[in-house]
Amino acid sequence: MATADIVPGDTGAALFSGFELTPDQNEILDQADRYARNELYPLSERMDNEEWWPADAFPKLGEIGYLGITVPEEFGGAGLDLMSAGLILQAMSRWNHAFALSWVAHDNLCVNNIYANASDAQRRQYLPRLCDGTHIGALGLTEPGAGSDALGSMRTTARRDGDEFVLNGSKLYITNGPVADILLVYAKTDRDKGQHGISAFIIEKDFPGFRVAQKLVKMGFRGSQTAELVFDDCRVPAGNLVGELDKGVRVVMSGLDLERAMITPICLGICERALELSIDYAKTREQFGRPIGEFQMVQKKLADMYVWVETLRTFNYRTLAAAATVAAGEAGRGDIHKLTAASVKYGGEIMNRVLDEAVQIHGGSGYIWESEINRLYRSIKLLEIGAGTTEVRNLIIAQELLR
Repeated sequence: MATADIVPGDTGAALFSGFELTPDQNEILDQADRYARNELYPLSERMDNEEWWPADAFPKLGEIGYLGITVPEEFGGAGLDLMSAGLILQAMSRWNHAFALSWVAHDNLCVNNIYANASDAQRRQYLPRLCDGTHIGALGLTEPGAGSDALGSMRTTARRDGDEFVLNGSKLYITNGPVADILLVYAKTDRDKGQHGISAFIIEKDFPGFRVAQKLVKMGFRGSQTAELVFDDCRVPAGNLVGELDKGVRVVMSGLDLERAMITPICLGICERALELSIDYAKTREQFGRPIGEFQMVQKKLADMYVWVETLRTFNYRTLAAAATVAAGEAGRGDIHKLTAASVKYGGEIMNRVLDEAVQIHGGSGYIWESEINRLYRSIKLLEIGAGTTEVRNLIIAQELLR
């Protein structure tokens, strides 16, 4: 059953009790889990081994309603909420976390940001193709010299030239960069204003002056395509300015909170799969004439992993429920800013603990590159770096507490 079988609006965050999902939310999670297990899991090994991208995967997702989750049906989306999107992401991450990362970069960072901030004309021009999977989306913020200080150190510029803007600069570590058709890109339109002189633009891959400079090969999340993008006198129609001129920081900050809320489901899905694999291994691997799961030291590890996963699950759902109800313009500060930073900080820390114990339980087999648990283990660091490093997350939490 596709997402179209769930009535839009009936899975809202207000229905989440804080301790369990509603029947509709469980149905969304179960549907996505079945799809990911049957369709995405078989792709995961080749994606990791070859840095391969399954070109037909996004059109298939579009056909069954798994793109544009938070976009209303009138623009081609599913008309559901952020909680629903997080559940789908959690399920995908259990079975193919690399693909899940590309999905969230498309559906949350690009598609949801365009819907939330673009004009009606821009929505009608770009969202239908992004929602049916014929186009893949990406977001361009990070630069070679601008990571944690992405706004203050931004060097990419946009200069008005008649009916166009001319962009110059580069973006680095861009998920979906090599395969993206549509990108939401930030550039400085007034250098003298610092971060308050940034604007957002919709870029098409065929715009003159735009190119993919290099595809980057990663330690983990292999197969999720990552690249450096270059803008060399890239000419962009003035009508592709998203929101107001020099007001792009509002788009960035509101989007970052939702991005952090949508990173934690990846952590949760990976941890769930690691626990499942570890339990199965502890039941079947024998040493000293009996399964290693009969040894108390292994039992202690599994018990700890279970507790960590369950606490992460509750924190994740609470954060998604809160983020789903944030009004436009309210993100980027206050309680939601603190909560999303805390959620993704905790998700990264729990992933580290769970995967460390999972590899230890697997022993030598867990250290072998081709093993699934090794593939999961190599995913840890990205989720402690992306969407703001652990150190930046600590700063956000502390600053909000001390206000």
